[in-house]
Amino acid sequence: MSIPNLENCKKRKIWPKLYDFNTFCEPDCPISPTGPFRDNIRFFLQQCAEPEDYKVEGMSIWCTFLVIESKNFVVPLYTIEEDVKKSVRPFCDLCRCNGWSHNFVSKRKYHVIIPVESEWSQKLEDGVCDLQTHLLHGLIHCNGFGHLLCIKGREGGSKYLCGREIMDLWDRICANLRTRKITVEDVSKKRSMDLRLLYGIAYGHPWFGRWGYKFSHGSFGVTELIYIRAIEILRAMELEKIIQDFSDTNLSKSMKQIIHYYKDLSPIQLITFKDLFRFMLTIRSCPCVWKKQSNTSTTTSKPPINIVLRRKPLVKEKCMKYRNFGSLVGTMDSRWPTRRLQYAADVIVDALKAKKEDKHSQEGMTRQDVRDAARMHIGDTGLLDYVLKSMNNVVVGKYVVQRAVNPKTRILEYSIEEFGDGVIPVKSEPESETVLAQPHVPGADVNADVVYVYENEWPFRVENDQSLSIRCQVMPNWNDLEAKSHRKAPPGEIIVLPLHASVLELKQEAESALRDTYCMMERFVVIEIEHMENLDDKHLLCKLVESGAEIFVKGYGMDINSQLRYEGGSDNWKVRCECGACDDDGERMVECDICEVWQHTRCNGIHDADIVPQLFICSGCCDSLLPGKTETHQKFESSDDLLMIPAAIGYGAEVAEPFFPRYKSLFLWFSESAIVWWYTE
Repeated sequence: MSIPNLENCKKRKIWPKLYDFNTFCEPDCPISPTGPFRDNIRFFLQQCAEPEDYKVEGMSIWCTFLVIESKNFVVPLYTIEEDVKKSVRPFCDLCRCNGWSHNFVSKRKYHVIIPVESEWSQKLEDGVCDLQTHLLHGLIHCNGFGHLLCIKGREGGSKYLCGREIMDLWDRICANLRTRKITVEDVSKKRSMDLRLLYGIAYGHPWFGRWGYKFSHGSFGVTELIYIRAIEILRAMELEKIIQDFSDTNLSKSMKQIIHYYKDLSPIQLITFKDLFRFMLTIRSCPCVWKKQSNTSTTTSKPPINIVLRRKPLVKEKCMKYRNFGSLVGTMDSRWPTRRLQYAADVIVDALKAKKEDKHSQEGMTRQDVRDAARMHIGDTGLLDYVLKSMNNVVVGKYVVQRAVNPKTRILEYSIEEFGDGVIPVKSEPESETVLAQPHVPGADVNADVVYVYENEWPFRVENDQSLSIRCQVMPNWNDLEAKSHRKAPPGEIIVLPLHASVLELKQEAESALRDTYCMMERFVVIEIEHMENLDDKHLLCKLVESGAEIFVKGYGMDINSQLRYEGGSDNWKVRCECGACDDDGERMVECDICEVWQHTRCNGIHDADIVPQLFICSGCCDSLLPGKTETHQKFESSDDLLMIPAAIGYGAEVAEPFFPRYKSLFLWFSESAIVWWYTE
């Protein structure tokens, strides 16, 4: 096999290990670490990565080679270890901007990077951690808290990988190494569209939501409640009402044609904005079915359901197209996480494979038989029924799952075929920018239709029953830390012990973990554990605590004079903005001259281009000075209440055109509001 990006490795005495890109970091592939992240990442580098013979900016580098055999190339996955004490940037601005400035400074940071394809055969150079061209760049502190800085698929310039494939890999790495929380600033786009809005309307969650990321915070008062409410308003907009609102504009004809075109094409009734966007995205992922439908929709009545939903050959058998189950999961509005859906699909395939290998049976399996076989491993029948409904011409691993009516029994049966038996899996191709024709022709390009409508309009896991996973929190002495600190307590550190561990072993492991993880605790000594002060050190923990519990340790030796104490640096400001921000999020702020609390300038009516006044008094202090003044609270009772306040909430959004102000305002509001999501494992 040709490995173009490994030409520089041919001189090595030992050929590097190669791992499958699509299965790497699945359970037992190649490792299944059970400890905390600080230990798992070391084990990962030891078992799955090759050390490079050079460094960048004094940082050690490892490389893992991931193979995509179907495309005949190898992807280099680099892991760079940054020693915080030797770093020119020991503090983490990302932690500060995401509300983690109170976290203790970790000793090590790990950069996980896939460079752009043109750099795969080249050595990394100084400044690699600052580049914005990487296909993947994740930063994880050794305490398990991290940030997804960059992910770019074909829309971002990749020639071979789509964003979903890269995100799947990142998700498996985070799950396998047991990261604790991962943040990402959602600025992802599809062409000119914000994916958080597009997927929010269609599926009720952002694109990152497919991997378990949840709303953390937005900028300038975009709270989770307001965000969810705004999404619900957009999703519930009725299509007929939209047509009516456009009736007096120059876009009336095109918008009406687009909506009616897809309503006629759909096998089910499209009533709301949510229905329209979801159907458009669905047929966008099934090009062969869509082309057949669009060619016949002008001459026939509404197509029957089986034509759209069925994956039957529309031309010749050799042109049959199949969908990978991994990509299909992304379009499914499911209450189950992606990993559970994938596991259920794997169990179903194993059952069908066992049936196929039975020499005494040449037939497939009925739905009930497949369900019964899968229940030996999965007790959630609702999950099995949900997955089985989608298992038709779907690729799972190296098999294709099909279903058809048995001509003898007249019963629907499931069967599998292995690649190489005439099966041609669908291949993703780079998308090119579409220039809208004038006038716009509905149905000519579903991607263009989506753009047209758009523009106008990880909890703490406990899985190992053979060990105790405990969260260890430090209770510092008041002699060590200032009594008037405004910072909240940092998160506890995870330690893993065998079931038969004693109180003494807990003290030793907690002390070792804290020393190994945080800069200011290199000499920390644990003297006792809260509520265990009177117990003998030989006492067994299994009788005292359960896995997943939180304990508090007391000790001494914290280096309170260290400059590397908190990720937010040594400043001890207070942030309490009326929008809900409680930490420095990187936006411009102003300090109240009375209470010395910092707030966003834009939340106080000071635009970014304006000069901050020399004397500033916040609204809270004004209220205390003027007791007769009462604060008014805005309540959103209806869609009109939220849709008509873009100027009140600011965000720099102005309606560019007089038509359709309600929809346009919300779309602009979403576009200019930076949303941060985090994933908790």
